[in-house]
Amino acid sequence: MVEKIKKFTGERPVVSVAILAAALFIFYLIYGAFTDTSGETRYVTAAVEKGTITSSVAGTGQVSVLSQIELKPKASGDVVKVYMTEGQSVKAGALLVQLDSSEAAKTVRDAKVSLESAKISLEKLQQPADALSYTQAQNSLTSAKQAKEKAESDLEKAYDDTFTSISNTFLDMPSVATGVDNVLYRFDYSQGQKNIDYYFDLINHLEEETNIGKYKDNADSTYQTARKAYDQNFLDYKATSRYAATEEIETLLNETYDMAKSVAEAVKNTENYLSFVKDRLSQRNLDIPSQLTAHQTNLANYTETVNTHLVSLLNAKNTIKNCKDTINANNLTIKEKTEAVAQLEAGTDPLDIKSAELAVRQKQNALYDANQTLGNYSVRAPFDGIIAGISVKKGGSVSSGTSMGTLITNQRLAEISLNEVDVAKISIGDKAVLTFDAIEDLTLTGAVQEIDTLGTVNQGVVSYNARIGFDTQDERVKVGMSVSASVITEVKQDILIVPNSAVKTQGNFYYVEMLDASLSASDGSQGVVSLVPPKQQAVEIGLSNDDYTEILSGLNEGDQVVTRTITASKISTTTGTGAGTARGVTGIFSGGGGPPR
Repeated sequence: MVEKIKKFTGERPVVSVAILAAALFIFYLIYGAFTDTSGETRYVTAAVEKGTITSSVAGTGQVSVLSQIELKPKASGDVVKVYMTEGQSVKAGALLVQLDSSEAAKTVRDAKVSLESAKISLEKLQQPADALSYTQAQNSLTSAKQAKEKAESDLEKAYDDTFTSISNTFLDMPSVATGVDNVLYRFDYSQGQKNIDYYFDLINHLEEETNIGKYKDNADSTYQTARKAYDQNFLDYKATSRYAATEEIETLLNETYDMAKSVAEAVKNTENYLSFVKDRLSQRNLDIPSQLTAHQTNLANYTETVNTHLVSLLNAKNTIKNCKDTINANNLTIKEKTEAVAQLEAGTDPLDIKSAELAVRQKQNALYDANQTLGNYSVRAPFDGIIAGISVKKGGSVSSGTSMGTLITNQRLAEISLNEVDVAKISIGDKAVLTFDAIEDLTLTGAVQEIDTLGTVNQGVVSYNARIGFDTQDERVKVGMSVSASVITEVKQDILIVPNSAVKTQGNFYYVEMLDASLSASDGSQGVVSLVPPKQQAVEIGLSNDDYTEILSGLNEGDQVVTRTITASKISTTTGTGAGTARGVTGIFSGGGGPPR
């Protein structure tokens, strides 16, 4: 066979060379198909390194001023002088507008005269007391003692009247208690069913009637409470006489008043129960029992009776309290007048002197108020600033509270809008970097001064305004200009960081992918080819920004982590770093007429 091949090749050298070349080409293609790595998965890695992460929140808004007020007078009058001009810089306290203050000046003069008069009166009182003053003090003391005696007599009568009111209450209250009991628990309709249950059954079966039980229970429970209070109160009343100690009578009064309120509540709830039943029957055009109407009439009478006694008992309570208060006040007056007499006997009345001193202070306050009012006719700058507008002229008239111009501070600030997520990240004092659309080459720094407590809702989106004060002022920055702010919320230095693309998550679990260096080989910009898939390394993350994430644990400086995975197919083109087109054996022959023979 070999000899035949040699003979064939020797006779046809050109054909032999072609066959050999074809064989080598096919071998090259087969070898390339089995050794081509363009279809393998490649991994781009990055080293874990130490660095700095700055976290910030961005927002946009407009330039405003720290403070801006309308210049308004506190008084009305004619404008005498205008001391301000548009764009003028003024200092705090500078006089800006003067109004006609002639009437206010007159008031100041009168207040000065009144003060001098009060001072003279004080000087007279500081002289030794005369006989008339001593007699007047004695008379005042006597009057105070007489007033106390009358108050004590009134209190004694009040206790007697109180017991009468309590007695009158128990003349009517038994019939009220019995009457309510009859309305609820007598057998007016059936020998086997109480009225309270009959009324319940009368409408309970009606469709969609769910409130009747509540009305019934309220009537029943409040009556039982009232009945218990009445029985105990009645026993205490029978055990107390008109001549009992005042403390006992007062205790009985309070008990009787509370009992009457309890009975009034029971009457009210019983009436509510019957009215509810009657209303439901009327709505359905059902017959209303005549006895129900009679019960309601009785309840109305009971209500009037109980309310009358409640008023009487309350008046008794108030009378006793007023008498006691009067006696206490008289005791204080007697003590005061006694001391006054003793001091007069000593030669000088300190109380009168104190009163005169008080009068002097009152006149001094009146003079101070008059001067304050006079000052209201002068409009002054409350702080250093610039006059931004003037709307008043000399000779014109203004009213209190009318704007005469605008004063703004020299200090500018940026007012930006943040959403509810970003505003929660910033705090007062956070540093910020500011840029301006109208001034491309200007960058200023500042700090957060204010943050809105309440947000503004617009189409379901909540936003908050934050105000950032400038560290330095630039004359090119004007009020109303657009401003962009980046508020620095946190800065961490000398920490382990990795690119954000390296960190992956699965639920609450964070991890990175790492290659086994012994089982992988680098191919420059094409990444790393690994014989085995990367392993997952659990990490704990911290602060992050748009580019990097802080690694708290799980990695060491210098570790290589996967930041990008490049997957290529042998029959398709995969774009990646430095990636080209890889074709398989089948692709070589497609459209080529098939392999050579």
